[in-house]
Amino acid sequence: MENKIILLGKIQNRQVTVGVIGLGYVGFPLAVNFASAGVAVIGFDTSEERVSKLIAGKNYISDVDDQLAGDLLSGKKLVPTTDFSLIKSCEAIFICVPTPLDEFRKPDMSFIKDACEKIGSNMKPGTFISLESTTYPTTTEDFVLPILKEKSGMKEGEDFWLAYSPERVDPGNKVFHTGNTPKVLGALNEDGLEIGEAIYKLAVDEVYTVSSPRVAEMVKILENTYRLVNISLVNELALLAGKMDINIWEVIDAAKTKPFGFHAFYPGPGIGGHCIPLDPFYLESIARKFNFELSMIHTAGHIDLLMAHRMTLKITSALNRQHKSINGSKILFLGVAYKPDISDDRESPALKIIDEVVKKGGGVSYHDPFIPSIKTGNGNKVQSVELNADTLEGADCVVITTNHSVFDAGFIEQHSKLIVDLRNLIREASDKVYKL
Repeated sequence: MENKIILLGKIQNRQVTVGVIGLGYVGFPLAVNFASAGVAVIGFDTSEERVSKLIAGKNYISDVDDQLAGDLLSGKKLVPTTDFSLIKSCEAIFICVPTPLDEFRKPDMSFIKDACEKIGSNMKPGTFISLESTTYPTTTEDFVLPILKEKSGMKEGEDFWLAYSPERVDPGNKVFHTGNTPKVLGALNEDGLEIGEAIYKLAVDEVYTVSSPRVAEMVKILENTYRLVNISLVNELALLAGKMDINIWEVIDAAKTKPFGFHAFYPGPGIGGHCIPLDPFYLESIARKFNFELSMIHTAGHIDLLMAHRMTLKITSALNRQHKSINGSKILFLGVAYKPDISDDRESPALKIIDEVVKKGGGVSYHDPFIPSIKTGNGNKVQSVELNADTLEGADCVVITTNHSVFDAGFIEQHSKLIVDLRNLIREASDKVYKL
């Protein structure tokens, strides 16, 4: 009880020191929000390159204001480091590390494990810890807690408190950001919930508490599985509509006039970003331990996995109609970010399609104003080319994989021989414009 009272007092007086582990799309904006609230923040990362950039005052997250980040870093209100022994200086620690899938599409827990071992080996009594990394339900209780207890020799609920709060970052969103997006929070006990709510309210506007970490973990999975299922559904319908000579975009525009019972989702070449293509597989993995089959989620994930191949077939078919083979053709991709107007290519369907086209012998180039170079899953390295009339006219096929707002649809259509539009950038199909 004494540790709790002391910590709550420090939080109330903003004398608490916050540690954020993982300074990427989730961790760095969170660190900036705490520092902006007048709280001392130490940002931990294993990447020397990332920490060096921040020490030099260079912001690499587009959703964070450059001036704000620079001021906080230069004023030492936010201190980036690779020295994890400084965890002992923190009263609250937030774990924001990646949780990728391994080659068997099972959760790779190595980053969370490493972070927990570092915390457990260095933390002091009276520390609040919150996991924010996307993961499967029961992770906080069954995976994180045992590591912290073993490494620290401390007791949860007395010496430290453990919680889970799913990240809800939406890169490029101009309306909702870390500060004004409600924070879901579940802790192992009431004291942890009270402390967690108090500390988070320094950085975010609203905290919504739930009864346990596993409920909070399931919230994140539900949010993204909802989107996976619906996007996969509309993608499958789009493929059928194309065969039936039906414009799926016109169908969706008409359907969304219904004022109830329908929410519009839009087709595309596949689902990108860190969360939606991966999260359902976290749940599928844990469901097996309960002898439960998630047939709908499995099907939706399978549809998405096939999208890159199906889009490559669409490119092949378009070229064939012009008496050309994909083998030896010059194919220009417009946009490799996973959604418009951002510099994030994580799990981007464009990269997967590029790999398939290269495998079939196509000569690949791309233009993306936000991403100067790429390395695909198969290791193909490509530099962005300038978008001009010569570049478009020199391509046998132009594939629109991301509908960045800076793309001029009229200019692209005017100077291209053949277009495969996977994002509805060009509204009407024609002899040289093939739609998804």
